[in-house]
Amino acid sequence: MNRPILYSYPELCGVADNNPFGLKVYAFMRLCGIPFEHRHILDTKMAPRGQLPYLIDGDKSVGDSDAIIAYLKSRYGLSIDEGLSDAQRNLDYLLRRTLDDLYWSMSYSRWKDERYWPSFRHLVLSTHPGITESDMAAAHDYNEQRYYYQGIGRYEPEQVYERGIADLRVVSDLLGQGPFMFGASPRSIDAAIYGFVANIYFYDIRTPLRQFVLDRPNLVNHCESMHARISGPSDHA
Repeated sequence: MNRPILYSYPELCGVADNNPFGLKVYAFMRLCGIPFEHRHILDTKMAPRGQLPYLIDGDKSVGDSDAIIAYLKSRYGLSIDEGLSDAQRNLDYLLRRTLDDLYWSMSYSRWKDERYWPSFRHLVLSTHPGITESDMAAAHDYNEQRYYYQGIGRYEPEQVYERGIADLRVVSDLLGQGPFMFGASPRSIDAAIYGFVANIYFYDIRTPLRQFVLDRPNLVNHCESMHARISGPSDHA
């Protein structure tokens, strides 16, 4: 039986994907013990909806991180979220939407804020020699347009980070002392939280978002615990 293939952006700073949505799916699959092949790409032309991550499983192609996770739960009969109450499932949904909002502030800090963009550009170029200055410039311009049309690009930087920190505060407050969101064992929502927090915490760029994470020991502990659980040998191409 062929293993599913996860296509996502390249790794960076010790995390398996420098995009939180791809890292969310990666962490979920590792938590569930699903054997899979992980391919790092930049070209999204073959992806459903033209976005990463996406999954190929036999003749099935699935895009969107939440859709991928829902597919995997159904396809492989995964029990990771069994036993959750209706209230917990509702909280899972609301937290995922909060993390979706956090994405924009996190992404803005890398590609738009001129205080941090040079450091992020250097990290990518020094880690991945196949990525060129022109690749980064094109991605910078593309993201600047996305931020404008989404709306976050029309905010002042301090307003962008206020919004992102508000999202992180909700996650931190609901997590409490953990160790995981719904008890002693990680659920799929913990993979989602890790996908986003790891893409802030492990980057040695002192954005306001990272400083907030560093000031919240429960977020740090959750991120470190998840990182230890999902790290280890995996298949790459």
